[in-house]
Amino acid sequence: MQQREEKQLEASLESLISRVAHLKNSLQSFIYKLENEYDRLSWPSVLDNFALLSGQLNTVNKLLRNEKTPSYRNQVIIPLLLSPDRDEELAKLTEQRVPVFSHEIVPDHLRTKPDPEVEEQEKQLSAEAARIGPEVAQKQIQALNKLCSNLLEKLNNPRDDREAETAALRQNKPSFNPADTNALVAAVGFGKGLSKCRPPGPVTPGHPGQPMMTGGPTLQQVTIAGTSGHQPGMGASGTQQQPGQPGKMPSSIKTNIKSASASLHPYNR
Repeated sequence: MQQREEKQLEASLESLISRVAHLKNSLQSFIYKLENEYDRLSWPSVLDNFALLSGQLNTVNKLLRNEKTPSYRNQVIIPLLLSPDRDEELAKLTEQRVPVFSHEIVPDHLRTKPDPEVEEQEKQLSAEAARIGPEVAQKQIQALNKLCSNLLEKLNNPRDDREAETAALRQNKPSFNPADTNALVAAVGFGKGLSKCRPPGPVTPGHPGQPMMTGGPTLQQVTIAGTSGHQPGMGASGTQQQPGQPGKMPSSIKTNIKSASASLHPYNR
């Protein structure tokens, strides 16, 4: 009787190890594709890999739930030999994951319960869940379902959102005022709206914010000064003509250029 149970357990373990090895190979192949062939990987191929993994997991679950499979919960594993030296056979069986079977490794690999820290956190969560009443829990479930529904709706309708955003961008108002633009072009090109009067008070040369022609004569004043032979009200900023010198009277154009140059030079102000 005992020998038959041992043979049955050994056969079920071999079958389980074989199924798990197939599942492990499928996982390794899928991970390799995701890391190295992601540019050539299509969505139908991804779904096929998921279907393969799901089928293999279902096969392992069916094998564990089979009537002929003994209950592994009743089996106890006891370490008979612990050694700090490297065991090549153990490393080969575990694919180099467990090279030694020492006192430090055994509690982690043969553990049947979670770590004490994890057990403590689980107890706290269980106590907190027990304190929440059915009504409060139902409200929280409804709020979570509503949040998930809204999130799924946003994820399922990205095209409508993009089209709405594109239409809104097309209907945006211009960021400039045509009237101000026309007024600026008229002022720069034709001098429309610019003042022709000199501001009162002395003007300091090189003062920031003052235009270059500030303090000098306007075009109308220079023209009048050229025709009359003197510039009233100009002071030291203009060049006065010396009367009584034959052949020294320049034309109106030369007078305009000379007066404008004298007014722009910093040492003549």
